[in-house]
Amino acid sequence: MKFLDQAKIYIRSGNGGAGCVSFRREANVEFGGPDGGNGGRGGHIIIEAAHGLNTLIDYRYQQHFKASTGMHGMGKDRNGRSGDDIILKVPVGTQIFEEDRDTLIADLTKEGQSLTLLKGGNGGFGNAYFKSSTNRAPRRANAGQDGLEKWIWLRLKLIADAGLVGLPNAGKSTFLSAVTKAQPKIANYPFTTLNPNLGVVRQDGFDFVLADIPGLIEGAHEGHGLGDRFLGHVERCPVLLHLVDGTADDVAGSYRTIRDELTAYGGGLDEKPEVLVLNKTDAMTDKLVDEKRKALMDASGRDDVMIMSGVSGRNVPLVMRALIEVIKPFKEAERAAILAEQQEEEDLPSDTGWQP
Repeated sequence: MKFLDQAKIYIRSGNGGAGCVSFRREANVEFGGPDGGNGGRGGHIIIEAAHGLNTLIDYRYQQHFKASTGMHGMGKDRNGRSGDDIILKVPVGTQIFEEDRDTLIADLTKEGQSLTLLKGGNGGFGNAYFKSSTNRAPRRANAGQDGLEKWIWLRLKLIADAGLVGLPNAGKSTFLSAVTKAQPKIANYPFTTLNPNLGVVRQDGFDFVLADIPGLIEGAHEGHGLGDRFLGHVERCPVLLHLVDGTADDVAGSYRTIRDELTAYGGGLDEKPEVLVLNKTDAMTDKLVDEKRKALMDASGRDDVMIMSGVSGRNVPLVMRALIEVIKPFKEAERAAILAEQQEEEDLPSDTGWQP
């Protein structure tokens, strides 16, 4: 399945059905009154975060969604049926923007979360509605209201527990394939990864989701390379795994390039906890590893720089445990918040309709 993280679609809610002008006609009923029914409402446009989706590819091949018109009213006081709603299924983590791409309408971060984007037009009143003490035989009915329409943008931000960042060819995809069952494309050239990849990591009985995005280059926050489009996929991650290619000539410069891009992009990326790792140590001597690690420590001002090889598996479990130390408290706090919210809903008094 191809990955697509943004799409522009046109939506239109249904028109309301027209009211009916009708009079009762029966044998031996000389003055049958008005019995025209009301029209049904038009269909709504609803969007819902669904389980099992991780791409917006369906909206590449269909961009127009129009809900049906409500049925017209009929005689014998028969109201029209409401038009069928259209429910747009999107992955969890999808944001909905207005056509200007800046005005956020909703952010669907929970499975089953839904929102009515456009309401269908109300149905028109039939002539029975207009009957009064002074007008016993009204011959008027309303047309249904028109539906609403607009263009919107859908943008997907993947929901992951940890995000992989680094320059192109830093070994991110190799690492992802080593610790998960994901099978990203791996090759010895930059920008092998063109789309984000997700994998589930299991370490010491703890599971978490790891996201790999295409490598960043200088100027990524301005749209250079592929980074500007995909940096949003790690905005929701509680921790970043920053891989630095140990075989690069200037590991300090590599580190600063990524940090500068995270800061320039915004969204709090530069403030997230970060596990800093010198990768590809299998291709270096121990002396060179020590020199590169020291240079990376000086550039970052940190003494907890880890060394690793995704190919040989060196220190991979240690890196996983470092990520889990950050992720586990975050997930526990998230779970506690959900339980508190559920408990609050259960404690709310039910509306029995009785009043003292």
